[in-house]
Amino acid sequence: MPEGDTVYRTAEKLREALVGKTLTRCEVRVPRYATVDLSGQVVDEVLCRGKHLFIRAGTASIHSHLKMDGSWQTGRMRVPAHKVRIILETADSRAVGVDLGVLEILERARDLDVVAHLGPDLLGPDWSAEAAAANLMADPGRPIAETLLDQRVLAGVGNVYANELCYVFGLRPQTAVGAVSDPVRLLQRTQQMLWANRSRVQRVTTGDTRRGRDLWVYGRAGEPCRRCGTAIETDRSGDRVTYWCPACQR
Repeated sequence: MPEGDTVYRTAEKLREALVGKTLTRCEVRVPRYATVDLSGQVVDEVLCRGKHLFIRAGTASIHSHLKMDGSWQTGRMRVPAHKVRIILETADSRAVGVDLGVLEILERARDLDVVAHLGPDLLGPDWSAEAAAANLMADPGRPIAETLLDQRVLAGVGNVYANELCYVFGLRPQTAVGAVSDPVRLLQRTQQMLWANRSRVQRVTTGDTRRGRDLWVYGRAGEPCRRCGTAIETDRSGDRVTYWCPACQR
């Protein structure tokens, strides 16, 4: 699933393509909203909140969530037509929503109601490590990786970051949140990771941007730990796949 940094970068791309321009075409391929046509409206703003995107035009707001396979593409359409959920065009640009997990047209005045349940946004103006830490520690017996993935605790972490952060702090993904000795420091590092990757296509958590050296444990089951050489282990039995080094993460 795309994580907060991917959504942040997508919002930047949509701003460049649409903001300040008049829509000449608005084709929504979702039955409930198929009659909505925002042609003639100026796109005033594109914003993201955690993993949610909003494109505001006139009194309407186009709300989308990428879920597992969704994306927004600008320029020439490079996907089969049956995957397209929405097409927005201006005189000189095009944005296409592909396989979007959520797509709805909301009243602009109340569009953020749909994200009111989210915790502090790691890449947003409301970010507060202290507020997120209070949310994180509210249930000390809950597994750390599961808690980091809960968007009500903090908004923007996906499975890659959850696994990578557990490695960096020497905690197995199944470790109870109560074992975190300094939750504010953990969340400050979380924000730093996402912020550093907000403009990168290739996500890096190790500090090494060379291909194949970018991640500590995620997707590396059976490969040697970059620090100690122990084989990385994995658990695929739950809703999310977890990875860890049995020597470095005790």
